[in-house]
Amino acid sequence: MTTHEPGLYIHVPFCRGKCPYCDFYSFRADAAFKARYTDLIIKNIIEEQTGKGLTFRTVYFGGGTPSQLGAQNLCRVLDVIQKTPHAEVTVECNPSDLCEEWTQAQLDALVKHGANRISMGMQSAVEQERKALGRRAGKQQVEQAVAMVKAAGVTDFSLDVMLGIPFQTPETVRQSVAFCAESGATHLSAYLLKIEQGTPFEKVEKTLNLPDEDECCELYLTACEEAEKNGFHQYEISNFAKPGRASRHNLIYWNDEEYIGIGPAAHSFFSGKRYYNTADAEHYHAVPDGDGGSFEEYAMLRLRLTEGLTEQGTKERFGFALPAKVRQAAAPFAAQGLLISDEAGVRLNPRGFLVSNTIIAALLS
Repeated sequence: MTTHEPGLYIHVPFCRGKCPYCDFYSFRADAAFKARYTDLIIKNIIEEQTGKGLTFRTVYFGGGTPSQLGAQNLCRVLDVIQKTPHAEVTVECNPSDLCEEWTQAQLDALVKHGANRISMGMQSAVEQERKALGRRAGKQQVEQAVAMVKAAGVTDFSLDVMLGIPFQTPETVRQSVAFCAESGATHLSAYLLKIEQGTPFEKVEKTLNLPDEDECCELYLTACEEAEKNGFHQYEISNFAKPGRASRHNLIYWNDEEYIGIGPAAHSFFSGKRYYNTADAEHYHAVPDGDGGSFEEYAMLRLRLTEGLTEQGTKERFGFALPAKVRQAAAPFAAQGLLISDEAGVRLNPRGFLVSNTIIAALLS
């Protein structure tokens, strides 16, 4: 499966400070370094476009913190990207960056240069939880950032909520989801905190007052329930959207479709091959990472979606029906109320998503 309209991911590895739970490739940089980095990724984007004859249907600036690259540099990058009409163009922004370092005019310029979707890392609308996560912005700054995004004419924006964090309860999860709804967000990401090796949180994990496993399950199910009550339809394990506002870029990943990754530590899938860039902001290069697009890979990714692994999609992609072994392996999980297996296909429900790794491994073993 090869298309000349893949997605484009651009990694921006800059942050003002490292969050204590983060293990992504990111660091502080001065204005001169950011300008050089912008030149480098522009060069690589042009090479990809001309070398492969590509036009991108989605563009996603991730990080790190893309808003740390600055409005001028982001606009420079947007100006060279060849996009399809009505392409989705997402920029991740830190609320404190928008409030403290950006002007309304700069955000307006970003939108005029093509950005039409903003994703903000709120993590929590509860001050105690935000402080425990090392977030700079308070709730008031998040509200200010949302107001700036709306004033720029962006009608499609997402807020992140982290689950299983210090001091969190079902009631505070409800407060955070309610904040997202009241803000006018069209998309909500709600994902469980994972303590990564080598992070500051790993060193002090026992002192963090974290919810236990059963409590984390309750927090996740509460988030799912509250999101639905507030009009956010769950379409993936950790993602919820108002009708028609699911992230088109992320759906490329979960549908096992093609995308090009630009920047250090970025991954790509193109012409049946997967590869990743080394984690070196000045001298990164691509490293082969094997073939992609197999049924097993496709099924693993599709089972993250609430739509699941469908008969129609499988036939269209591979020319055969869902294998009998998948149906057989699904039966005991269906009996436990963790998934649905019917004429449409196999799909997990919220309780099944809590043990998705186990279920998906069993279905594809």
